[in-house]
Amino acid sequence: MEKLIAELMRLFVQDGAAAPELLARQLQGEEVETSDLLSSGGLTRAIAIPFEGKDGPEGEHWKHLCEAANALQTEHGFPAPAVSVTGLGYCLWISLAAPIPNAQARQFVRRIRQAWLPERAARGEVRTPPLPPCLDARSGHWAAFIHPGMGASFLEEPWLELAPPPLAQAAFLEGVESLAPDRFADAFAALAQPDPALSAPAPAPAAPPAPAAPSAPDGLLLKDATLEDIVRHLHALNIEPTFRHLLPEPGKG
Repeated sequence: MEKLIAELMRLFVQDGAAAPELLARQLQGEEVETSDLLSSGGLTRAIAIPFEGKDGPEGEHWKHLCEAANALQTEHGFPAPAVSVTGLGYCLWISLAAPIPNAQARQFVRRIRQAWLPERAARGEVRTPPLPPCLDARSGHWAAFIHPGMGASFLEEPWLELAPPPLAQAAFLEGVESLAPDRFADAFAALAQPDPALSAPAPAPAAPPAPAAPSAPDGLLLKDATLEDIVRHLHALNIEPTFRHLLPEPGKG
């Protein structure tokens, strides 16, 4: 658990916002205010961009997330973001090397949604998901970081039934890098200018190709990883993966 807490503090927790003890309570299933973890003094180092599927065609939100994540890297020089399931869909998590005002972070999320989810961008303020991993006490489901290559497998159930192993969660985060202030400033300005190409539909339904990203697992952001690829990746880190679905016993499935 200490390794996961260290990664969360390194990437997303604003200085002075929360002690490791507060994160430890959340990882044990207690409810913790998101604002206490992600914001302090009106500043934040975490930009959470939700792509949730309740209002759109099945699978459309995952496709939009892939398009946005890859474009942020290829067009704006972003490092590969972390990806999580939220209980309602997915979320991109961008770590900032230097904090920015909360209002600017919210405005950046609105600009991302205007570029890739224009039909939903005008539907009011976007809910900021809590920092994963965390338990939703009402549903009993866990929000958690995931290997980007497994995103499509969570379309029907974008959550975990059980608490994710802390070492596996830390492994998904240890290659994530924080975004430099000049890169963020350039992207923030560029996305303020409407670009029809950004909101144009993809020419083919297949997931867009991912750019090389040294900080991402296996060197790619959202590639079509197989289950064997992911197991090998975790085994290389001396982590024994666990899965939320159990195979039926012989004669029962």
